[in-house]
Amino acid sequence: MRGNEYADLRAFVTIVEQGSFTRAAKHLRVAPSTLSQTIRELEERLGVRLLNRTTRSISLTDAGAHLLARFKPAMEEMEAAVVAVRSFRDTPAGTVRLHLPRLASATFLEPVLGLFREAYPDIVLDMTIDDAVIDIVKSGFDAGIRLGEFLESNMVAITLGGSVRQVAVASPDYLAQHGRPTTPSDLLKHRCINWRQPGTNGFYNWEFEKDGQDVAVAVDGPLVVSHRDVAITAAVQGVGIAFWEEEQVRPLIEVGKLVPVLEDWSPRFPGWHLCYPRQRYTPATVRALADFLRSSRGQQSPSDAH
Repeated sequence: MRGNEYADLRAFVTIVEQGSFTRAAKHLRVAPSTLSQTIRELEERLGVRLLNRTTRSISLTDAGAHLLARFKPAMEEMEAAVVAVRSFRDTPAGTVRLHLPRLASATFLEPVLGLFREAYPDIVLDMTIDDAVIDIVKSGFDAGIRLGEFLESNMVAITLGGSVRQVAVASPDYLAQHGRPTTPSDLLKHRCINWRQPGTNGFYNWEFEKDGQDVAVAVDGPLVVSHRDVAITAAVQGVGIAFWEEEQVRPLIEVGKLVPVLEDWSPRFPGWHLCYPRQRYTPATVRALADFLRSSRGQQSPSDAH
């Protein structure tokens, strides 16, 4: 190969993997028009069309399918070889793109950002803080932090904490005025603070379980938020009942600003994990982040997500 041929072929593979020029351009951090020109020039040099493309979709031609089948494994082997060589560095260097929810950021990363910088001064930690549940690999991230129930298949998962649970809470004044729910269905008679998870259109159904009975309640009320810390602030002010992770509301419970309800309907479930793709050579930067978080939490070694 000469000149930029490898980069052009890699761009071709990325377009196929991402399923569109727009997503591939974002992944490669180039303009869609630049990427389109790259593929046109590659096809001109090869003398064959590789992709059939319309305004809404792309598909491989026979020549494109043949090229993908032969080149992609070779590309992956070359990139794995480069990663393996970089792992010999005494100090890992490079960028780790990490996707994590707001709560996970506040709990696991923000308190130790200074320590991580001291331990790995040549690593750039690129954190996208977002409560949406996305496909980590397809979205171009190196790793993510997820609750156990959202772990993706074929991922390495490292436990960052113990089990967690969500509890419904309200202010003492609210309960004095409106009464205390004793079953999840009672919530339908109360003012509740809804949460819309980013990336979704509907509201989150409050989930409960007791004696093997699972209940999901579509609550209603005067306030909808996309950040649940706002819901807790509103609950303290008597706006309604909120539903959030127990450790986050415990300080307010301890000082009497909030009161938990339906605790016997609030089971524990698998907590937070750092996860990253299972691959032949894990980048040294990702291994460094995993080792750092595991040691800082005193948790177990990596395991399969599924």
